[in-house]
Amino acid sequence: MDPSPGSHPHGAPSGCPMHQGQQTSLYGPEFAADPHRVYEALRAHGAAAPIELSPGVEATLVVQHEAALRVLQNPSLFARDSRRWVALREGQVPLDSPVLPMMAYRPNCLFTDGTEHLRLRKAVTESLARLNPSRLRRDVERIGDYLVDQFIERGSADLLGDYAKLLPLLLFNQLFGCPGDIGDRLTRDMSAIFDGHDVLRANARLTECLMELVSLKRRQPGEDITSWLIQHPAGLTDEELKDQLVMLMGAGVEPERNLIANALLAMLSGDPGQNGHRGGGLLVEDAIDGVLWNNPPIANYATHFPVQDVDLNGMILRAGTPVLISFAAANTDPDLSAARETMAKGAHLAWGAGPHVCPAKSPAQLIALTAIEKVLNSVPDIALAVHPSAVEWRPGPFHRALTSLPVVFTPTAARHAVTHHQATAAPRTAQEAVQVTPRHHAADAPKKSKGWWSSFLDVFRV
Repeated sequence: MDPSPGSHPHGAPSGCPMHQGQQTSLYGPEFAADPHRVYEALRAHGAAAPIELSPGVEATLVVQHEAALRVLQNPSLFARDSRRWVALREGQVPLDSPVLPMMAYRPNCLFTDGTEHLRLRKAVTESLARLNPSRLRRDVERIGDYLVDQFIERGSADLLGDYAKLLPLLLFNQLFGCPGDIGDRLTRDMSAIFDGHDVLRANARLTECLMELVSLKRRQPGEDITSWLIQHPAGLTDEELKDQLVMLMGAGVEPERNLIANALLAMLSGDPGQNGHRGGGLLVEDAIDGVLWNNPPIANYATHFPVQDVDLNGMILRAGTPVLISFAAANTDPDLSAARETMAKGAHLAWGAGPHVCPAKSPAQLIALTAIEKVLNSVPDIALAVHPSAVEWRPGPFHRALTSLPVVFTPTAARHAVTHHQATAAPRTAQEAVQVTPRHHAADAPKKSKGWWSSFLDVFRV
């Protein structure tokens, strides 16, 4: 598949992935193992390069910082509405492609433009602005305490599966004001979607669950994001409310768990150049900032569609073709290396830029900071169970995500003894949380197992 006319430079090195018109895939284990090597090869192609996100799904990846800003900050030339996607409209994209859930149109502020985007974004940003930072920190600490108590007596844990993966899911149940049953289903189905377990059915169940939550909150509003969105003057319909909640969970759960886990890896890896202290004496804030610069949890995303053919630094981007931003490549652009020395902390592109910049930057950083401090303070002698070079990364074009983060420590008694008594019916691992209990007739149905959220509510009445 040849790249667009005018996009292939003369004299491309033979080792370049685009040599002889070949496209680079971003979904295999080779990319997951060393994405920066791939970004370096793509830079030989120019500001952007043709890639394959999954089999049969072609796109262009912007790898240069200046070019990334040009795309992100020019909505008149680059739209977010994926209904412009020509290949999808013409049936050239497999409908069962694993990347479609992240790219297909939904009527939320991520995939809309113009006045509709402003209306939806205003409802979201003003609802998020009502979050109380002190209450948010307290919620994260309580969930962190609960999760740590599930493994602290074992002397070993997977800080991804046992902690970083579950904490954002449980937190969003709290932020959305979910009762026990709805929260259990929400946790199960979002876990299934992110982990690729029966995605179509999980998505249908998630939709049903969120519509039920919206209906409940219209009748019984509370101090939660769902109620605030309902009460907002934008007057969102039930469908719009559901899609904003899906967007908030999608943008908040997967990136947050990866930010927590990746920063924990940085903290636990050590740095001999800094007196041998944990993380080389690295502060949690600096670990988070380093991850956002060099290994952002969402590495390649912000899909745009040129509204007309656009010349991006010598590469022709055809109208209606997907153009993604590589936040990881743009942040580590060699042309930016000198400027990085004088750039302000947090000046990276991990949160995006322009009209679609992440509206939850402050709470997201507070959540990660609090979650990391909680587990490190609760388990003071925690250490990696493997060499840092032995950790494995989960394949996928959009994220920078660990498959696990194994640690060891001195076993300690759980602080909330009631946890183990009341949570015995809860799933013991994140993998168990996505298992679907078969349907039974009412007469012989077994006692319903508790999920993570209802078990948490048994311990912390919130």
